[in-house]
Amino acid sequence: MPLRSLRLALLPLLAAALALPVPAAAAPESHPEKRKVIIDQDAFEGPGLQPILMLLQDPAVEVLGVTTVSGDGWAPEETAATLRMLELVGRTDVPVVQGAVFPLVNSKERNARREALYGTLPYKGAWMDAWPAYNTMKRREPHGPFAVPPLPEGMPTAKARAGSAAEFLLEMTRKYPGQVSVIAMGPLTNLALAQRLDEGFAGRVKEVVTEGGNFVAGDVDGEHDEFDMQTAYAPRMSFNHFFDPEAAHVVFTTKWRRLVLVTGDANAGIFGTQALIDKAAASGRPVARYLRQTAQAGFPLWDEVQAAAWIDPAIVTRKGRMAMDVDLMPGANYGALLSWPAGKGPGMGEQDVEVVFRVDKARVEGMFVDLLGK
Repeated sequence: MPLRSLRLALLPLLAAALALPVPAAAAPESHPEKRKVIIDQDAFEGPGLQPILMLLQDPAVEVLGVTTVSGDGWAPEETAATLRMLELVGRTDVPVVQGAVFPLVNSKERNARREALYGTLPYKGAWMDAWPAYNTMKRREPHGPFAVPPLPEGMPTAKARAGSAAEFLLEMTRKYPGQVSVIAMGPLTNLALAQRLDEGFAGRVKEVVTEGGNFVAGDVDGEHDEFDMQTAYAPRMSFNHFFDPEAAHVVFTTKWRRLVLVTGDANAGIFGTQALIDKAAASGRPVARYLRQTAQAGFPLWDEVQAAAWIDPAIVTRKGRMAMDVDLMPGANYGALLSWPAGKGPGMGEQDVEVVFRVDKARVEGMFVDLLGK
């Protein structure tokens, strides 16, 4: 066949081939972006370290770092305990940054004077000189602010990241504006310092989730466990706030995008029992082994409830909204939470706060077992 005729014969075939749909390139598999979080914690012992592990273990969460703040213990010891925990579970990729060792204004001496005038506060965290006679839990002996006694689980070889917690909070929120949640599980000193260093800080934070205070009426005449007595008789006198009232005032009068308070009411009756710890530790994986080594049965799951409510808001069964601040007047109420109906405060800068009153106990316990057993 002449070349020209061959070309003419192939033209219809070529046209048909060109009309065929071209197979589309396979779309890249999409993965939802992880939720970015900074954990600000007074990680003194088990109850302060376990909620950090819950957040680290959630595959949908990216922990940008852990910042420490004095509260239940002193920040230097908390920093060492957190570093050692991360070594034992194989997560030394997570930076730890030491934060404020002392409150903005309050002090052990000021608190002692307050107690002399208005009555003893049973629990004072790092300011404790001795544990009360009714205490049944094994606690680390009180010591000075810069002492780091040998840890039962061993001392860390890793070092804290250079700089202060406040500087780290500012750095991360500048790097990821509008994306970073801060879960503040202890006194609010680091957040207050960051906000005072940079008034734009609050506007860059996605949300702040704090913990403390009791609002649902309790039975003051009933029988209380050793952790209940202080809140039963003074429910608005929450440790995370009266340890550093001025810092709490800064946080509650700052315009955050979103501010959440998980109350002490939410963890009522939710304890780290031996059965629950055994169930979580049964897998024998690194986090489970750490839990087996360090957990002490009997503590309420205070901060674990806070972590769980942030991880899965569906576990919240009762919530509300109110305007809130902290009493800074010298006296028996110094550091106590103040609250008003949402939008009906006195107009002194107090912000409306989302308040969590109750959570699903069974689901919290299930998350505790699932995340710490991974």
